[in-house]
Amino acid sequence: MAIEILELKRVFEHGEIELEDPGVNMSKEGVLEFYSNQYPELTNSSVTGPKIVGDNQVFEFSTSVGTKG
Repeated sequence: MAIEILELKRVFEHGEIELEDPGVNMSKEGVLEFYSNQYPELTNSSVTGPKIVGDNQVFEFSTSVGTKG
């Protein structure tokens, strides 16, 4: 039996939106910073994951909501 090596594709999720990986050489925090220009709410977000779903590594952008005072 031969061992088969599969490369997992990175997928980034922001709510219901699935975002493309802008570059495999970028860290997950770098991808968050990259997309924060397009989605300003990501400036106060964190990245969780990866979780493996099929042939994908899924990272989630979680927006932290706070209160003043």
